[in-house]
Amino acid sequence: MATEQPEIHLAEVQFLTVAEVAAMMRVSKMTVYRLVHGGELPAARVGRSFRVPRTAVEDYLRSAYFDAG
Repeated sequence: MATEQPEIHLAEVQFLTVAEVAAMMRVSKMTVYRLVHGGELPAARVGRSFRVPRTAVEDYLRSAYFDAG
């Protein structure tokens, strides 16, 4: 039995460019492209560029965070 996913309204999703994601994460654009192509960061392809949902970036950072102390 599949779990039900909440319905997502695309009009409510805030999409970021690769450059915006890179700035937000303080990494290079190439690092963002690697995350997208590697399937670690979901993205929508628009023409030849990608758009990443803000929530996907926040979820990725939340899951990648660890306390080094």
